[in-house]
Amino acid sequence: MKKLAALTLSIFLVTGTAFADTPKNADPQPAKAAQPAKPKAAKKAEKSDAAIAARLEELRQALQSQQEQLQMLKEELAKRDRQIDEAHEAAAAASARAAEASSKATEAVNTTAEVKSTAVSLNSTVSALKASNEVLKTTVATEQADAKKATEDGPSAIKYKDVSLTPGGFIAAETVYRQRAESADINTQLNGIPFPGNALSKVSENVFSARQTRATMLAESKVGTAKLTGYFEMDFLGAGTTSNNRQSNSYVFRQRQLWAQAAFDGGFSITGGQMWSLATENRKGIQNRGEALPMMIDPQYVAGFTWQRAYGLRATQSLLDNKLTLGFSIEGPQTTLGGRGFSAFTPAAGATSQNFWYAAPGNGGGLNNAFDTTGYAQNRAPDVVVKAALDPGWGHYEVFGIVSQLRARIYPCAVVSDVAPGTVIGTTTYTGPQIGCGAAPAGTVAPTAAGAFNDSRTGGGGGASFRVPLFAKKLDFGVKGVYGDGIGRFGSSQLADATARPDGTVAPIRTGHGLGILEFHPNPKLDIYAYGGAEYAARAVYNNYNSVKVVTTGAGTTVTRSSTGIGGYGNPSANNSGCSTENPPATQLAPNAGGTCAGDARIVIEGTLGFWHKLYQGPKGGFRWGMTYSYLTRTGWSGSGGLTAGSAGLSPKAVDNMVFTSFRYYLP
Repeated sequence: MKKLAALTLSIFLVTGTAFADTPKNADPQPAKAAQPAKPKAAKKAEKSDAAIAARLEELRQALQSQQEQLQMLKEELAKRDRQIDEAHEAAAAASARAAEASSKATEAVNTTAEVKSTAVSLNSTVSALKASNEVLKTTVATEQADAKKATEDGPSAIKYKDVSLTPGGFIAAETVYRQRAESADINTQLNGIPFPGNALSKVSENVFSARQTRATMLAESKVGTAKLTGYFEMDFLGAGTTSNNRQSNSYVFRQRQLWAQAAFDGGFSITGGQMWSLATENRKGIQNRGEALPMMIDPQYVAGFTWQRAYGLRATQSLLDNKLTLGFSIEGPQTTLGGRGFSAFTPAAGATSQNFWYAAPGNGGGLNNAFDTTGYAQNRAPDVVVKAALDPGWGHYEVFGIVSQLRARIYPCAVVSDVAPGTVIGTTTYTGPQIGCGAAPAGTVAPTAAGAFNDSRTGGGGGASFRVPLFAKKLDFGVKGVYGDGIGRFGSSQLADATARPDGTVAPIRTGHGLGILEFHPNPKLDIYAYGGAEYAARAVYNNYNSVKVVTTGAGTTVTRSSTGIGGYGNPSANNSGCSTENPPATQLAPNAGGTCAGDARIVIEGTLGFWHKLYQGPKGGFRWGMTYSYLTRTGWSGSGGLTAGSAGLSPKAVDNMVFTSFRYYLP
């Protein structure tokens, strides 16, 4: 189209030029025939040709100029075409932008409400950000201070090969005043306070001790889903054969707890080593290091408290979101024996013998204490303890049971009664040397081990406890009771587990423990406590001890030896006539224990009142001091006392007043 317009314009210009050279209204004439030119005519012709040539030159130049103008017009047209195209493109772009703007405007209209809501939310967010910024500034400052503090104080635990080690313990400076001396350190033998006839009951004692100083180490790590824990706890309340209280004390470092534990995410744990008995009360669930121990300064705690620290292998399982915990343990046993009427007997030949034994002295080469007069019981099986602990949300509740095995070696022919044939003792007629363990050489019967056998008896019992918080957790109130046979050693007073029958077999003693608890926490720095507890051992009395105490001489003369007649524990014929009689000492190192006082312990009762005050508790550790007053009584079973028939028996009683003090620094 553009090219056609340019061609039309060129033809028009050329045609226009031709018409311009033709005279107006002149008609074209045919050419005349050539005639011979005349000279004048020739000059005119030459002038005319020159004019024509000049005219043609002008026309050529005009045409060239017009062509140049035409070219310029073409270029202008091309330029305008480009501008038109650009204008079209711009118009299209503008149209698109207009459509987009219209769409955005529509969208803006549609979102105006949302924008307003967002603006309100943004304002709120900005306000929150400002507050958060202030908190962040405070947190950063706190973290910087904590980091600086951590740098100054050091870590709370020591890392060793991915194991966290936490040291602990305390240094103790303690005293105890006892109205009636025990010749004991800070630890009180609750069943050992002296009766009035004992020379120690006539003097008081003041003890100054640092031996309860304690060192602990807790090791913790993680393997898969199991948390591994190791713990040891030591103090100086042990005495070696060279320990003394003179210029340089040398008491031994003893183990209190040494155990390892694997606890899994499902609530199951297994623990092995020396630890508190499963019969010991917990504050929550069944957790090692979570025992509810009395707040006493006395490391023997208080009468009525049920415990032991011995070997144990324990398994526990938490259920119902840790509201119920079940536990099972096997624990190291140690039978303790009490009672009267089974001391060594002396036959006519002068030999001394027993008809049973239940324990043996410690083997020093086997790393047992050869100087422990109580010996080591050779029990047939470990103690078995089961427990269920309930934490419903208010308070803590427990029930538990104990099964214990007691064993002795019996020698029926070791204690003899060499009687003449036909001798009648009671309702029994003997036909020869008692007890059919052999003939009488030279008129006497010697003790023998013939017919010896092992005899085992099963003891056990159960208990329950509860502990609840009162008055916004300012006061803890609790009660615990235990009852059973052969479990006396589980109490703080260490009453006997068993006694012996006339034939030497072991008889469990029925015992009961009870403890009432009040712990008051008026503020974080002060704890006030009061405990009242008792431990009771019932009579276990047996007849016919005199049936093996008659011998004869070779001449046939019958000799009846003195006998107790009744034996066992709590013997009502025991002679208590000298329980209040003081006798002179045998040596300067042997205060006399007093006159005859054979009554076995019936009940031990203790009431205590004390407090702990925290002078400082923080990242540098803890300083605290405390005092305890304790009123302790020990009452024995009544005996004959040499009184006439029908008279009331004598019941010995000992009373002690004790005051403890303690000042301790606890490691952080």
